[in-house]
Amino acid sequence: MRVGLHALGIGDGARPEVIRAVATAAEAHGFARLWCGEHVVLVDTPVSPYPYSADGRIAVPSDADWLDPLLALSFAAAVTGRIELATGVLLLPEHNPLVVAKQAATLDVLSAGRFTLGVGIGWSAEEFAALGVPFIGRGRRSEEYLAAMRTLWTDDPASFAGEFIRFDTIRVNPKPLRGGRLPVVLGGNTEVALRRAVTLADGWYGFNLAVAEVRSRVAVIADECARHDRALDEFTVALSLSDGTPEDLPSLAAAGVTELVVVGAPPPAPDAAAAWIAELARTWIRRTA
Repeated sequence: MRVGLHALGIGDGARPEVIRAVATAAEAHGFARLWCGEHVVLVDTPVSPYPYSADGRIAVPSDADWLDPLLALSFAAAVTGRIELATGVLLLPEHNPLVVAKQAATLDVLSAGRFTLGVGIGWSAEEFAALGVPFIGRGRRSEEYLAAMRTLWTDDPASFAGEFIRFDTIRVNPKPLRGGRLPVVLGGNTEVALRRAVTLADGWYGFNLAVAEVRSRVAVIADECARHDRALDEFTVALSLSDGTPEDLPSLAAAGVTELVVVGAPPPAPDAAAAWIAELARTWIRRTA
């Protein structure tokens, strides 16, 4: 099982010297991938419940620095050479899909094909309202945006006509390096999200799951893969845990998890951040060897 790291872009992890220290140390110590999430907007008193915690509250303070994930990962790409990069997740319906298609392909080119686009539909109605994007229908919007982006990545010139976006005979370059194919994973822990991941994406990113929930989530994926004639072993299953320990890794691998994503906040000093990565590697990566 691969071990990824979700630690960049927020708070102390938004500082360039810490990003450099974390990214280079993670690569040196064998982490497979760096993940970076997104919120364009946070509010002081949210009404929308956060779906990844028991109390419905996000742990990140509303006044914390939170970098744009594509820009943060571009910085990480520039200081590394092997470790993979992924948004975990970019809130696709909040963005213009033509711009995201160009930005994602640009990062893929600049990182020499190391980028995976992780997307989600979002949960904060307040964030959508601030951005002037309808909250209702964001799932359908995401599905259409993803289809339009794949058209842009493969066709030149490209045309598309849908409910939310349409363009005719346009060119958006560069293209992703892998023959116009940019890997996409979908986030979200609900059964709807899992079904959407199987039908639309190359993998799934589950966030803050209890170990006891993992088998049921992977079982849904397996059933959906069988229903849609997809090979389960070609579908990636990455997730972070709310309560796991390194001793759980063998059972997670047996259940079908392909990447365990360690989530944490790095310390503010670059040397301490590098030492923190080394300790995480001793704790998690040695158990997967």
